Amino acid sequence: MITAIVQFKVADGVSRDEILTNMRNVAPRFEAVPSLIRKNFLLDEERGGGVYTWETREAAEQFYAEGGAWREAIRNLYGVDPEITWFETPIVVDNAIGEIKMSA
Repeated sequence: MITAIVQFKVADGVSRDEILTNMRNVAPRFEAVPSLIRKNFLLDEERGGGVYTWETREAAEQFYAEGGAWREAIRNLYGVDPEITWFETPIVVDNAIGEIKMSA
């Protein structure tokens, strides 16, 4: 498994409510993304983003590809390119479903 922490700077003049509305609108699109285990949306005063847990890095890289729909949506909504930081994810403890998942 792999975790990608995605961050983007929120442009001046974009309100917290606007960002939350955008997040609520796009959240359902992540329900059927192949190989995506979980996505957590992130927000603070200066940045938005997400923490994505994937089955494989290859699936994540394909999703985040330059010129792809996801990257273009970030650019269109916020006018910036996202920054992506990668982490190996050997173990996930999921208390919501009572499961511990380990990489092979």
